[in-house]
Amino acid sequence: MLPQSSMPNVTITRDFQLLGFSEDEEFRILHVIFFSAMYLAVLMGNLLIILLVALNTHLQTPMYFFLVNLSIVDLGSTSVTIPKSVANALRNTTKISHSECAAQMLFFLFFMSSDIFFLTAMAYDRYVAICQPLYYASLMRWSSCIQLAGGAWVAGFFNAVLHTGTIFSLPFCSNKIHQFFCEIPHLINISCSDPYFSEMWALLFSSALGLVCFVFIVMSYVQIFSTVSRMPSVANRQKAFSTCIPHLVVVSLLLGTGIFSYVLPKSSSSFNLDEVLAVIYSVLPPMMNPIIYSMRNKDIKAALWKLEQNNDWVHVT
Repeated sequence: MLPQSSMPNVTITRDFQLLGFSEDEEFRILHVIFFSAMYLAVLMGNLLIILLVALNTHLQTPMYFFLVNLSIVDLGSTSVTIPKSVANALRNTTKISHSECAAQMLFFLFFMSSDIFFLTAMAYDRYVAICQPLYYASLMRWSSCIQLAGGAWVAGFFNAVLHTGTIFSLPFCSNKIHQFFCEIPHLINISCSDPYFSEMWALLFSSALGLVCFVFIVMSYVQIFSTVSRMPSVANRQKAFSTCIPHLVVVSLLLGTGIFSYVLPKSSSSFNLDEVLAVIYSVLPPMMNPIIYSMRNKDIKAALWKLEQNNDWVHVT
């Protein structure tokens, strides 16, 4: 048995404290207002996308099938973080139990990982539609789409289990998480052991998957823009660019800020860049996706107009 002086300063954590945006009283009200507004926007926008695709048969194509899956992912990733953060702010508390923290990390990583895989699938769908239009019907059969979607969900879940199991097998020297949800870098920051050695195999696996997705997306859009630039019709070029550029914006925002957030050294201050980056990569893309895909997509706008007309007809009758 080791002498007491050589024992590590391990804290048995029953509860963690989520200190992001919560330590300063003046930020608490703004926290509740802005987070509630963003969550409401995410709910309304993504549920509207799901409803429109479900009610309109002409939208039930591979592109919108992946868009519905993306909306489900966006609803899930925000629902496991924002409500808890807002509830804590309203109750003037920072506590989250050990099991709640583990569940939050598991589901957040599950949805965020699946998000990246679905964005990759959508890039492939656009590549086939624009660069290989004659083969689109054979390559993007419903069986193929279901297999791609199933693979995205399974890979996302496996990645989430891998990281959650690794992180929560570590001992913690503190229970203070300077973030508004249980995020991997901040939990690593309060670990007593050598977290990078313990997490290395999981990080290598995730990094390899992320790199493959990123390279595939970049290569797809290089081919897409090369093909679009050779189109004789200006209208067709504009239609292709209006579909692809918003997708690239979302991918860049998600991957760019997400990677920077995980690489940036963590600060122990109550309000710093960590929380801002977390909001950008975890909340803004789910809020922006419905706006981007509905405001710049004629099919979605037509379906929305048809839904409004049907509602007006119901009210008249």
